[in-house]
Amino acid sequence: MLFEYVKVEVLIPEEYIVRLRDELNAIGTLTVGNYDHVISYSAVKGYYRPLEEANPYLGQIGKISSGTECKMEFCCLYSRMEDVKTVIKHIHPYEEPVIYFHPVFV
Repeated sequence: MLFEYVKVEVLIPEEYIVRLRDELNAIGTLTVGNYDHVISYSAVKGYYRPLEEANPYLGQIGKISSGTECKMEFCCLYSRMEDVKTVIKHIHPYEEPVIYFHPVFV
């Protein structure tokens, strides 16, 4: 089965959402029909423990940490996944951003 679109989910601090939204829109990946800047986000609670080799944005090596971040969601063309990943990694403050791509069948 072939698909043309993917749903993107990225976990990111809330203060980075507008910048990420604007940069993704600038490359033309947030347009749905006659609308652009199309995203949604919700607050989520996350847990993590930086390992010895980590350079954490927040938290301490070897200690379990938790915090509130946001799950930003949007759809884009499958063919633009690498462009989207590049923009996210350029803006995202985490050493290892969590990015999910889910196929969308329409």
